[in-house]
Amino acid sequence: MIRVATYNIRKALGTDRKRNPDRICRALAALDADVVTLQEADKRFGSRQSVLPHAALAEAGYVAVPLHIRPGGIGWHGNAILVRSGHRVRQARALDLPTLEPRGAVLAEVDIEGMPLRVVGMHLDLSGLWRRRQVRAVIAHLDRCSDAMPTVLMGDLNQWSQRGCLNEFADHRHFRLLDTPRSFHSRKPVTRLDRIIVSHDLECTEVGTLDHAALRAGSDHLPIWADLTLRYG
Repeated sequence: MIRVATYNIRKALGTDRKRNPDRICRALAALDADVVTLQEADKRFGSRQSVLPHAALAEAGYVAVPLHIRPGGIGWHGNAILVRSGHRVRQARALDLPTLEPRGAVLAEVDIEGMPLRVVGMHLDLSGLWRRRQVRAVIAHLDRCSDAMPTVLMGDLNQWSQRGCLNEFADHRHFRLLDTPRSFHSRKPVTRLDRIIVSHDLECTEVGTLDHAALRAGSDHLPIWADLTLRYG
């Protein structure tokens, strides 16, 4: 079994209006995931440094997948991928998306206890039209991959309804949406902005989020997670 998770950390700015990277790292440790995609992980302006110190991530049990885009940053337009310390990263790259505002996605291929996993992290546009275009672009990137591999797509899709860009995944022959918990707003979750999508060769055994009040206050989003196994036959 592997655990995947996604978390929009809002640059570590909590619902109490305090910027607290350590609180985010404690939440990440509590998630105890093999792979985590983060949104809003880098500062928006200036040199766009990571809001999470590497030492604190290491203490939580993670390393940031290297993208080598900006010194001191761990993401691309705020999107980053963390893996549990000890997992091998085969390759990683940023994905360019059609944009109305600065957006992007990141992709990594990771070996998790002998199982290869392709992971995409993304934070989609506020515009429904552009969200659909971005999902199509991500799927096109995956369709061009030369080798088949169990795949997980995760992130803040900014989709309030059950339609819109979600239909792009639902209509695709390889992917399906998981029934994940409501994740926004963290004080009183009313909608599923954060989503996990998996290829059909993965079986989901359980989904959830954090229920520790102090850790839930780290962002206006809740982190969500899913436990997955490889489906045979």
